[in-house]
Amino acid sequence: MRAIDSPHSLLTEGNILKTTIKTIAACALLACATATFAAGNHAGGHDHGPGKAQSIGAAGVAASVTRTVEVDMSDAMRFTPANIQAKQGETIRFVVKNSGQLSHEFVLGTAKDLKAHYEVMKKNPHMEHADDNMLTVAPGQSAELLWRFTQAGTVDFACLHPGHYDAGMKGAVAVASSGQPAMGTSDLTKVSDVSSPAPKMDMQGMEMSSGEVKKIDKAAQKITLRHGPIKNLDMPGMTMVFKVAEPSLLDKVKAGDTVKFSAEDQGGALVVTAIEAVK
Repeated sequence: MRAIDSPHSLLTEGNILKTTIKTIAACALLACATATFAAGNHAGGHDHGPGKAQSIGAAGVAASVTRTVEVDMSDAMRFTPANIQAKQGETIRFVVKNSGQLSHEFVLGTAKDLKAHYEVMKKNPHMEHADDNMLTVAPGQSAELLWRFTQAGTVDFACLHPGHYDAGMKGAVAVASSGQPAMGTSDLTKVSDVSSPAPKMDMQGMEMSSGEVKKIDKAAQKITLRHGPIKNLDMPGMTMVFKVAEPSLLDKVKAGDTVKFSAEDQGGALVVTAIEAVK
C-alpha cells in the first residue's frame, strides 16, 4: 500500500509540475517566434508574409519547369495574353517580351498587393526592383521569370510603372487545383523575406530600417537589399536596388549580412546614406 503523501511533498510535486508546464510553453512560443522570423514578411503590397507569399506561389527552379508561356507587353498598355491558365504545383517559365518603346514591368501578386505597390511606385517612380516575382524589361528586350504556383485561385499580374497600371496594364493567372485540369492552357499563352521590427532611431538620431544584403555592385556603387518597411519613404518591405551616398559604405557590409540602414529619396533616386552590419 502506498504511503499517504505529506502536504510538503504534494506542494513540491505541484511546483515541479507548474515549472515543467511553463518551460514547455516558453519553448513553444520561442519556436513559433523563430519560425515566423525565418519565414519573414513579404507581399506584393509588401507584407511578404508566409500567407501572402504562399498565396501567389514561389520562385521556380529550371529543373521543375513544365512549360513555357510567352507574354508580350506593348505601349498600348496591354499584356498579350492577359488571361493565362495554370495548374496547382506547376512551374512555368514566363518569357516576357517588351515590344514597345517604353519600359514595362511584369509583376505577379494579389490584386490588393499590386495596388498597394503601385501607390509606392507613384511616389518613387525610379525604384529598381529585385524581387523574384517581378521583371523590368527595357524596350525591345525579353526576360525570363520562373514561377511555381503552389495554391489554386487567381494570381494577378500588372505593370506598375506610373500611369501604366491605371491605363489597364493588368492580367491574371487562373490556377486550377491539383485535382482539376487547367482548361484552355496554351503554350503561348515572379515583400520575404525579411520580417522587420518598426524602424528605429540609431546612428546619431537617424531613422534606421532593417534588411539583408543580397548583392553588392561596387562598380555601379549600388547595393541590393531585401528590407522591411522604410518609414520615412513610406515604403513597405520588398527587395530593392539602392545607390549609395558614398562608395566606402559598400566596404562595411557583404552579401548575406543582416543590416540596419538609412535611405533617402535624392532627386528621385533611392540612396542609402548609412549602413552597418548587425552583430
